[in-house]
Amino acid sequence: MNTTLFLAVFIAYFLVLTGISRLVSRKSGTDAFYTGDRESPWPLVAYGMIGAAMSGVTFVSIPGMVSNNFLYYFQFVIGNMIGYSFIVFVLIPIYYKLKLVSIYTYLSNRFGFYSYKIGSLFFILSQSFGAALRLLLGVKVLDYALFDPLGIPFHVAVVIILVIIWLYTNKSGIKTIVWTDALQTTFLITAAIVSIFAIQDAMDLSFSQTIDTMTSHKYFQIFDWDPKSGNNFFKQIIAGILIAIAMMGLDQNMMQKTLTCKSPSDAQKNALVFSFILAITQFLFLCLGVLLYIYAENNGISLSVDENGTFLNTDDLFPMLALNNFGMAGAITFILGITAAAFSSVDSSLTALTTSFSYDFLGMEKKSAQKKKKTKNMVLLGFNLVVFAIMSAFANSTGDIITSIFKVAGYTYGPLLGLFLLGIFTKIKIRDQYTPIICVIAPILTYIINEGLIHYFNFDLGFMNIFINALITVVFLVLFRTKDHWQFTDKKK
Repeated sequence: MNTTLFLAVFIAYFLVLTGISRLVSRKSGTDAFYTGDRESPWPLVAYGMIGAAMSGVTFVSIPGMVSNNFLYYFQFVIGNMIGYSFIVFVLIPIYYKLKLVSIYTYLSNRFGFYSYKIGSLFFILSQSFGAALRLLLGVKVLDYALFDPLGIPFHVAVVIILVIIWLYTNKSGIKTIVWTDALQTTFLITAAIVSIFAIQDAMDLSFSQTIDTMTSHKYFQIFDWDPKSGNNFFKQIIAGILIAIAMMGLDQNMMQKTLTCKSPSDAQKNALVFSFILAITQFLFLCLGVLLYIYAENNGISLSVDENGTFLNTDDLFPMLALNNFGMAGAITFILGITAAAFSSVDSSLTALTTSFSYDFLGMEKKSAQKKKKTKNMVLLGFNLVVFAIMSAFANSTGDIITSIFKVAGYTYGPLLGLFLLGIFTKIKIRDQYTPIICVIAPILTYIINEGLIHYFNFDLGFMNIFINALITVVFLVLFRTKDHWQFTDKKK
C-alpha cells in the first residue's frame, strides 16, 4: 500500500467537497440547511441518494456477506422496490400536502403531542446508532489503509472525519449534500466496476467467461424456499417491503432529500428512479462478492471460519483484496469509494438528526433567523458528539454490520411503521398519552417472540421482526382507541 498516495487522494477529495459546498452555499436561503430551498433537480437527487442509501456498510458488507448468505439478500432488495411504490403514491403526496420539514409533524396532526414526540425520538435513536455504525466501518477501513500507517490513533481518525463532514455541511446542510452525494455515488459505483475488471484481468478471463464463472459458483443462489430460514423468500420480500417503507419513507434522513424537489411529481419521479438504480447497484455489489470469493479461492487466500463453517470478519475481505491485490487503480478507487460511501451516509444522517431534533423538540420554525443559525450549530455539534460516543463504544465490534443494522431497524422502526399505517389508512383516534408506553412495549415483545420461536421451533423471523413489531403496535393502539368503532379511510386524507 502507498500511504502517501492514499493521503493525497483523501485530501484532494476533501478539497473537492469543500469547493462544492462553497459554490452551493453562495445563494442559500435561511432554511437551506433543512429544505434545500426546495429547488433540487430530481434526477440529481435520485442519483445522489444511491450513495446515502448504500453507505460504507453496504459498500463492504454486501460483497462480504455472500459467503454466508449467498445472494439471498437480493430477495430483500426486490421487496424494497415494491415498498417504494407505497412511498411514491401514498407518503410523498401527504408530505407535500402538509408542507412538512420534519415528517414526524404528521403524527402530531393525526394523533397528538405524545405520538409526535415518540415517533421523532424513535427516529433519532435509530438514526444515531445507524449513522455511527455505518461510519464506523468506513473509518475502520480508512484507519487500516491510511490513518494507522501514519501513526494516527483510531479515535483521532474519527474526530478528523467528523470535522471534515462538519466543514462542508454546516452552512447549507441538505442543499450541499444533494450535490456532494452525486459525486460520492459516482466514486462508489466506479470502485465496484474497477474491482470487477481487476478480478477478471487477474484470472485472465473474458467478460463472458467471468459471467459464466460467477453464475456457476455455489454462492450464486438468489432464492431460499426453506420456511424456517431467516432468508426465506416470503420473509425477505415482506420484510423488504416494510423496511423500505420504514427506513426510507418514514426516515427523515432519506425523505429530507426527496422533499427538496420542486414539486410532488418531481419527488415521485425521484423515488421511482432511485429505487431501480439502487436495486441494480446492490445486485452489482452482490456479484462482486461472488467474484471476490472466487478470487480468494483461486489464489489460496485463507479466510477465517468458526466451528460451524461460518465465515468470520467477512467485512474485511473486500478492503484486503482491493488494497493489496488489485493494483494501484483498484486501491485508489477503493479508497475513493469507501470514503464517499462513509461520507455520503453520515453527512445526511447528521443533517436529518439536526433537522428532526430542531423542529420536533426545539420549535425551530418559531425562531428568528439568528437564533435558527445558533440553534442549528449547537444541535449539529451535539449529534457529532453522540455519533463519536457510539462509535467509541462499538470500536471493537466484528462481523458483518449490515445484518445487525437491519435487525436493529426492525425493532426501532416497527412502532413508527405501525403509527403511520394506522394514521394513513384509518380514522381511528387513540389515547395519545399511552403511545410512548406502547411503542416501548412492542419491540420488547417482538424480541421475546423471536427468541422463543428460535429456541423452541428453530424458526427465525429474520428481518420479518419489523412486521410483528408494527402489528403489535397497531393492536395495542386500537385497544386504546377513544372510540368504539373505526373504519378504513381514503389514504389521501
